[in-house]
Amino acid sequence: MDDMGSRDFEQSRDHVPSAVECYMREHSTTAEDVKNAFQEQVESSWKDINEAMLRPHVIPQPLLTRILNLCRVVDVIYKGEDSYTFANGTMKDNIAMILTDPIPM
Repeated sequence: MDDMGSRDFEQSRDHVPSAVECYMREHSTTAEDVKNAFQEQVESSWKDINEAMLRPHVIPQPLLTRILNLCRVVDVIYKGEDSYTFANGTMKDNIAMILTDPIPM
């Protein structure tokens, strides 16, 4: 989803084609349709991840939990906007909440 949030910015810098551009060309569709298709893929992937976490595995649960947490972090960073490329917005506030304004126990 990071290509959705920073597509316009990256295209203004003569950046290489993003996943959005490739999908638009391949399927002859609009950016809004691409956004909807990518969102459906993300939702489907979350369902797969959650379902897989409920099944027994040979892989140790602590390792799976770390992978799940990485997915969660990526979701927070790229949901709605590209907080990695534009870190002064939501991401800056999130980091400040965690590090400088912790919840009292």
